Amino acid sequence: LELFFAFLTTFCVSTPAGAAGADICTVTGPAVIDFTGRFSPVTDLCVYSMLSDSSMGFEVFATFRERRRRDVSFLDGVTLKLQDPAVQFHLQQGGRVQMNDAQLNLSSSGQMLHGVWISKDTTGVMANVTISNHTIYLFFDGSTAQIHIEKPVWSSADGLCVNASSISTQRLNLYSSSSCNILKESPFSSCNADIDPAPYINACSNTLCKYPSVDGLWCHFLWAYARACTLTTSPAAFCQDKVCSDHEFCGEKISGGTGCLCRAVFAYDYKQSNTLSEPTVCRKNSGSVTLIGCLLEERGVDYSVLHLNDRSCRGEMDQENHMVTFSFDSSNSCGTEIMNNGSQIIYKNAIKYQNSSDIITRQDQFYMDFSCLHTQPETKIVAFNIKDSSVVVIVKSGEWNYTVAMKAYTDPGLTHALEPTTGVVLNQKIWVELTTTGLDANVIAVETDSCWATSRDSPSSQPRYDLIKNGCADPGDQTVQVEGNGEGTSNRFSFNMFQFTGSAGDVYLHCKLQLCVKQGNSCTPDCSGGAKRRRRSTRSGRPAVISLAWTQ
Repeated sequence: LELFFAFLTTFCVSTPAGAAGADICTVTGPAVIDFTGRFSPVTDLCVYSMLSDSSMGFEVFATFRERRRRDVSFLDGVTLKLQDPAVQFHLQQGGRVQMNDAQLNLSSSGQMLHGVWISKDTTGVMANVTISNHTIYLFFDGSTAQIHIEKPVWSSADGLCVNASSISTQRLNLYSSSSCNILKESPFSSCNADIDPAPYINACSNTLCKYPSVDGLWCHFLWAYARACTLTTSPAAFCQDKVCSDHEFCGEKISGGTGCLCRAVFAYDYKQSNTLSEPTVCRKNSGSVTLIGCLLEERGVDYSVLHLNDRSCRGEMDQENHMVTFSFDSSNSCGTEIMNNGSQIIYKNAIKYQNSSDIITRQDQFYMDFSCLHTQPETKIVAFNIKDSSVVVIVKSGEWNYTVAMKAYTDPGLTHALEPTTGVVLNQKIWVELTTTGLDANVIAVETDSCWATSRDSPSSQPRYDLIKNGCADPGDQTVQVEGNGEGTSNRFSFNMFQFTGSAGDVYLHCKLQLCVKQGNSCTPDCSGGAKRRRRSTRSGRPAVISLAWTQ
């Protein structure tokens, strides 16, 4: 609709009456629709001749450039070029018009310059010129160009507006032809009689129209022609003895010299997400992140100067795929910072290149942090008959997993687990061990926050009988003893067997566990004196609940 109304406004209102029945050529986006209605797409980033006549001394050409996608070109500007006088009018986006290199100040009233009427209104800019009794109307609104002629196309006219299917012959390559045409000049001209330079010039122009002149590309065509003519010996091969991986190619680095750069298809997803690495890998008590070597090369980053928080921890490059891996583990933390945000225990490190002692810097810096974490599980209720002796819950935190287990025994040495055939009687001493696997005992402690019994499987059901509160044995039950709480990755407690009054059914035992970052004895509850006080600690916020049940 916008194009339709632009057409009505521009050419049924603004155009002189004599042009009402004119032939129209439309260029919009990558599409060209010629005077006869034929359509052809422009697929590269070049300059194309739309309408020209060398005998009349004029040419209209259009420039195409990329926008959001690299593989689709869009009309970017239109130029009217006259030979006598030698002048060019560039109709640009934003309603701007340049005459040669000078920007014009336009209004709707318009002005005549070198025989060309130039005007501007809210719909776009217009340029009208009459040459040899042929009037040409040119309109451009920043996205769409339309070229009108009052009379049918004359025989000497040429360009895509005359025949859209001739797109291969109408490319002007204004950005590359001048550099490629050097093959017609000295010292190459001495060879022109023996080897026609035209195919080399065409190949050079066509390539540079679609691809930037990097990695010595322009020189490749010159040396190829020179070698074919035996004008000189070739220089040293480009990237000689530089071996790259399958996802790389050898090219010129921003910082100078050559290196293994990323192929476009391989790098596309990384560049879309603005990242230089694979996702962080967290396994057991180690964390690692892998940087893409060819992306570092493109950015001019030397991986050998990068390090973790601990400057002695450097990246290791895989010599086959050029990936660079940085890692830490429980044996070498590499300066990993351990913190608690209330619900997670986070292990955080960073890959960097900076002098942390400096307040300011005038050099490029590199900083990328990564982390692994332990998360408390959601509340889990696992009820079973105590004669089955234990319950195990697996806690997943990203790729860091750890296991929590609760098991009941009949002896203080924890050697006789309750078996299906083991009988439990009232007032019998029972020992319960809470253990974890997969945690770093040097950093993390497990604290049993509370344990209580219910007559039903829900931890919040009533009646409720407390055995451990705030990490300490409940003073209301003198049979309860707690050992090793908050000292390591396991602890245990004991109590005398009981049942709820008026009930001969199952008894369910529930315990809340919390992970704590060890700082001295900060994870150990202070159970001295009559009032139970918890030491100031860096515990995670949400406790895990694990349950046992038994039948009397």
